[in-house]
Amino acid sequence: MNQSAIINRQSKILLHTCCAPCAAPSAERLVLDGQEVVLYFSNFNIHPEAEYLKRLETARKLAQKMNLVIEEDQYDHAEWLAHIQGLENEPEKGARCRKCFEFSLTRTNQMAERLGIPAFATTLTLSPHKVSRIIFEIGAKFPRFVPIDFKKHGGFLRSIELSEEYELYRQSYCGCEFSKK
Repeated sequence: MNQSAIINRQSKILLHTCCAPCAAPSAERLVLDGQEVVLYFSNFNIHPEAEYLKRLETARKLAQKMNLVIEEDQYDHAEWLAHIQGLENEPEKGARCRKCFEFSLTRTNQMAERLGIPAFATTLTLSPHKVSRIIFEIGAKFPRFVPIDFKKHGGFLRSIELSEEYELYRQSYCGCEFSKK
């Protein structure tokens, strides 16, 4: 079944939100496709906590501007560090990123189940620094996961436009202390 058919069957979708700049065009696209979008900010990887809080506040701002509900996970960077332990020196787009995606998609799947939302997707696929194929491979383990490559159809350019329009904070690194290097 193709992704359009999957999306058309759903009326509500939980959107894992890595940051507001990535969420803005992703949510816009889903809303235009007739979906009721619920943002889910779950990013244990972000470090330091001040950066996490800045990104969370920006996601809240976006939710308000777009009139969307936002669900927030509890921040626990130590839990994420334990999940990726041993992979700290891996390069970007390597094994550490794969484990990070797995962590985030698992949490998003659990939240979709708790909320009774039939489908979820992730804004991680909007970034040109993320390999969508890897995210889709991990997501395939979850029956609720909808594989949408948000970077297609000018998604990243739209991210820049909406970030300017909504005056969203745009970070300069993925989030974890290892991606800063």
